[in-house]
Amino acid sequence: MNFLATYIMRGRIQAMIVASSLALLSLMMPPVSVLSSATVALVTLRLGAFEGLIILGCSTLAASILGYFATGNFQFAFLYVLVLWLPVWLISIILREGRHLSLAVEIATLLGVLGVIVFYLFSTEPSGIWSAVLTQMIPVDAPMAEFQDKINIFVHYMTGIVAAGSVLGLLFGLFLGRWWQANLFNPGGFKQEYLLMTTKPWLSIASVVLVGAGFVTTGEVSEISWNIIILLYILYTVTGTSVLHTYFAKLKLWRYMVPMLYITLFLIPHLTLLVALVGVSDPWLDLRKIKSNQHTPDGV
Repeated sequence: MNFLATYIMRGRIQAMIVASSLALLSLMMPPVSVLSSATVALVTLRLGAFEGLIILGCSTLAASILGYFATGNFQFAFLYVLVLWLPVWLISIILREGRHLSLAVEIATLLGVLGVIVFYLFSTEPSGIWSAVLTQMIPVDAPMAEFQDKINIFVHYMTGIVAAGSVLGLLFGLFLGRWWQANLFNPGGFKQEYLLMTTKPWLSIASVVLVGAGFVTTGEVSEISWNIIILLYILYTVTGTSVLHTYFAKLKLWRYMVPMLYITLFLIPHLTLLVALVGVSDPWLDLRKIKSNQHTPDGV
């Protein structure tokens, strides 16, 4: 996809065309939103916060106008692209200035945690809100009784699930934008940043405390704890994958082990629990040092 990154970097008009058109396309094909977010991230990472803000603002206006002609409603497109682009713009600034991918990932996760807390502070009945949303998603001809029990369970965790999905989409957009930047101006730079990702030890302690709070408390306190844990699960899955990638890259069969890591996680998502545990323990055990005496291939 380097051709798309090259086109984006040709100028403001090109960047706005890609960002706004892909944002509208993502309404029908949600995964495309990652490409749209990556456009804003790439411009911000390479040219700075002000240039990224110009692309964000003008693309939002363009998407709103296109949305009006396409659907007759510009408000939805306006709000959608702001929610889609504003977080990735902020995190891109943090990455550009801080120069640490780990810090950007942690801040993105903490923004999600803040969103969960704010939602519970200002929502009088969070479970009722999610119950109404999930009920509307059930087909009219479907037997409601079969879904009601599942809905009654999921409503308590939907805030964390939605926040985790938003943060994951944000990180994918940021990673893609950084990868584009590295391919164009610093080949291999993203790989080095990604393989060195870790988290702060205090965050691991806080995560363990939250898990304990989720078990020993009841009511809204327990519910908030578990919703935040869902977000931290995403954080530690990302960092744990980085640790395992680094470890497998030092093995003799690295050409097969590294691809199999990602294929296995895609086919068996339940294994991400073990990966998250690796991410939690890495700040204390420094797992990347295992087998550090072996040569790491240049192709990893």
